[in-house]
Amino acid sequence: MAELLARYAGQRDAAGRAAVVRNGYRPAREVLTGIGPVAVKVRCRTDEAVVFRSSPVPPYVRRAKTLDAALPWLYLKGIATGQMAEALVVLVGPQTKGLLASAVSRLKSQWQEEYQAWRCRCRCLEQDRWVYLWADGIYSGLRAEGQELCTLIIVGVNDRGEKQFLAIEDGVRESTQSWREVLLDLKARGLSVPAQLAVGDGTLGFCGALEEVYPATRNQRCWVHKTALVIG
Repeated sequence: MAELLARYAGQRDAAGRAAVVRNGYRPAREVLTGIGPVAVKVRCRTDEAVVFRSSPVPPYVRRAKTLDAALPWLYLKGIATGQMAEALVVLVGPQTKGLLASAVSRLKSQWQEEYQAWRCRCRCLEQDRWVYLWADGIYSGLRAEGQELCTLIIVGVNDRGEKQFLAIEDGVRESTQSWREVLLDLKARGLSVPAQLAVGDGTLGFCGALEEVYPATRNQRCWVHKTALVIG
């Protein structure tokens, strides 16, 4: 607000008064933040529209970035879109009317489109020589029919030293079958020449799948996991 008033400090109306003042009766713009809705309004005595801009709240944004960042975690915890408002009451208070189930559905569709677009961009791997692979499974806490779900991730480094995500796929725990499907997909996408070294946390699932799909690739246990086990 201070930045906005300073920007229009030199403008005067026909009577010589400040054209833009702090208090007034123009329609307020409500922005949903982590502390609840914040109304932003100013009074303009001229016919020229006053446009509010700020770095924390870009144009046309109705929610703060911190609140948008929390939405994926709420979804991953199994909260249905119909229950999102009730969950946010606990997190940010009772004033959550600006966040509707339709907004969550739109965000979910946007995440899916971005993920599919990323998968299309990284489909062809034969253009590079991939030397090193890092593999890990990230658990979200979700379960399906009694089985623990996780996201299987493989990061590769090519012979130019460039690091890139090669695979981000769903998996059932870190089973050999799940890792096998991920590695077979890499081979189908062009990673036919085995990498020199693959680094994982030592799970038997990844080790077994690597031995089947890329037997020439050396397998090394992550030193962070190995050191933690030794210290523990």
